[in-house]
Amino acid sequence: MKSRGTALNPHNRFQLLATDRDHDDGWYQDPEDELCPDSMATEVMDEQVRTIISRNQSPDIPFDRSINPYRGCEHACIYCFARPTHAYWDMSPGLDFETRLIAKPNAAEQLRRELDHPGYRPAPIALGINTDAYQPVERQRRITRQLLEVLLEYRHPVTILTKGALILRDLDLLSELASHGLCSVGVSLTTLDNPLKRIMEPRTAAPATRLKILRQLSAAGVPTSMIMAPVIPFVNDHELEHILKAAAEAGATRASWVMLRLPLELDELFQDWLQRHLPQRAEHVMNRIRDLREGKSYQSEFGKRMTGSGPYADLIRQRFNRQARALGLNQGKEPALRTDLFRRPAGEQMGLF
Repeated sequence: MKSRGTALNPHNRFQLLATDRDHDDGWYQDPEDELCPDSMATEVMDEQVRTIISRNQSPDIPFDRSINPYRGCEHACIYCFARPTHAYWDMSPGLDFETRLIAKPNAAEQLRRELDHPGYRPAPIALGINTDAYQPVERQRRITRQLLEVLLEYRHPVTILTKGALILRDLDLLSELASHGLCSVGVSLTTLDNPLKRIMEPRTAAPATRLKILRQLSAAGVPTSMIMAPVIPFVNDHELEHILKAAAEAGATRASWVMLRLPLELDELFQDWLQRHLPQRAEHVMNRIRDLREGKSYQSEFGKRMTGSGPYADLIRQRFNRQARALGLNQGKEPALRTDLFRRPAGEQMGLF
C-alpha cells in the first residue's frame, strides 16, 4: 500500500471468526490503475474517555504515568510495538492500526478533572508514548496542544517522545514549560537513510527534519534527547555512530536506544515486511533477532525486552556507550523535572473568597 507501513491486516488474537477476501476477484490488482489506487484513506473515530492518565509499574521505563491522545498511529512504522494494542478495540494491528484511528476529544477536560482530584500527586507525565502525539491527525484535532495548555496552566511536568515535525507548532508552549523546568523532549531517530525511512516508517518526518526539530527545540531552551528505537540487526544497526553524531551536533544532550521488539501480531507483520522489502536479508535478520531472544522472536521479561541479551546486545551497548562518551552525551545525572510548582488554578481562585 502506497505510504502505508504494511499491506497486511491480520485478524487480531481476540477474534473468534475470520474472513478472507478472494484475491482473484479482480479488485485492486493493477498497481498502475489510477482509478483503483494502491492506498487507503484514514478514518478517525471519537472516544469520550473516562480517564486520561494511564499508569504503569514497569521497571524498564523511567515514568509511571502517561497520556495518549490517540489510539492507532498514522505514522505507519512497521516496527511499532503498540500495534498489538489495536486488537483490544476489535481491530487489526496491521492496516487498521494505521488507517482506523481513535481520537480523544475530551482529553484536556478529563485531564483537568484528574489533576484537580485532592489525592493527585504530581510526577512527570509522558505524552504520546504508546502512539505519537504529533502524528498527522493532530494538525486538525489539536488535542495534544490542548493537553499542553492544561499542563502549563497547572505547572505540571511533562516529557514528550515524537518523530513528528508538528511538534514545532507548539514551540511557544514547550519553551515556556521548559523555562520553569517542566518539560523535556525526545526525538526518535532510527535512520539517516531516506529510502530506508520511506519503507520503514513512511508517514514520519524525514531524518533531516528530525534533526531540525532537535536544533530548534534546543535553541528555544527545551532540553532535548535522541532515542534510537528500535535498533534492528542488519537493517539500521550500522548507522548507530552516525545517528549519535548527527543528534549531538543538532543539540541533543542525552541519548538512548531500544532493541527491536516483536510482540504478538507484530512478529508476522515485521517478517512480511522483511520479505517484501529486504528479502535477501530477511533470514539473516530473523536469525539474529532469535539469538537476542533465546531462540524466540520476542521475550516479554522485564530487564530483557528492551535490549535483548547475548553477545550482539552487548556489542550494541558497548558501541553506543563509547560513541556517546566521545560526543559528550549523557554526562552526569539527568536533571529532574520540577514538581514543586504544581498548582490547581480553580482551587487557588476559590481561596480568594
